Amino acid sequence: MARDDKLNGSNGTAANGVAVNGSGAKAPQAANGTANGASQDDYGNQEYIVRARGVTRMYDVGGQPVHALRGIDLDIRRGEYISIMGPSGSGKSTLFNMIGGLDKPTEGTVFIDEVDMAQLDAFELAWLRCRKIGYIFQTFNLIPVMTALENITLPMIFAGASTDEQLERGRELLEQVGIGHRMNNKPSQLSGGQQQRVAIARSLANQPAIILADEPTGNLDQKTGKEIIELLKRLNRESGVTIITATHDDKMLDVSDRIVWVSDGKIEKVKRREEVDITLGTLEGSVH
Repeated sequence: MARDDKLNGSNGTAANGVAVNGSGAKAPQAANGTANGASQDDYGNQEYIVRARGVTRMYDVGGQPVHALRGIDLDIRRGEYISIMGPSGSGKSTLFNMIGGLDKPTEGTVFIDEVDMAQLDAFELAWLRCRKIGYIFQTFNLIPVMTALENITLPMIFAGASTDEQLERGRELLEQVGIGHRMNNKPSQLSGGQQQRVAIARSLANQPAIILADEPTGNLDQKTGKEIIELLKRLNRESGVTIITATHDDKMLDVSDRIVWVSDGKIEKVKRREEVDITLGTLEGSVH
């Protein structure tokens, strides 16, 4: 298959042979109709940006097989705000890495915008990650010797944008996240909240379809964390970008469209926000 055909699944025929149109694909239902936590009537005609089918991941640790994921089925709609929860060792981070193209399943498939990630070579995968996915990390991961503006424009260099385009968009993004006046400051001159705002702006540099946020409030105080959550929700609402976050922060769950609980390598349950009671840091919503 030609490289462009594999990478442009939403504008032709996806790598798995599913016909799609220029506005994106209408994803088929899972075999049982409930893999995404909703009924067939609810989601039968919705457009999906992420589809995971039968995803397993097994590691060899000292000659012993360790199953990190055990047959994950999950659909995420374009423009959704999704939170993934689970204790340490649940498989949450592995699932997160699968969606981000940072790891490949042992079995099963993950489609991003109808492109089968497993069919891409290293160059194609790097191209997709650069242009389709933005990343936000708990520890910010800014380059210390670069200014805020330089950190934001770096992904645009890899995407081939001109210098003028980089500077114009970088300034616009800094204004959008509320720290346009700090564009010439280096990370050491910024507070934790300001650094995370730079990281958010950087994740939007190449106008991705998906933002993956790994514990984005984990290193922030409560007030600053709330501001970052509100900023992410505003960006989700205004730009339509799909946000998928791994979190333990109940405030993050409060702005989510759906919440996915992962346990022992499987999806334990999926709930819409209105189906979950979040009160005084206590999360209610037992498995039914």
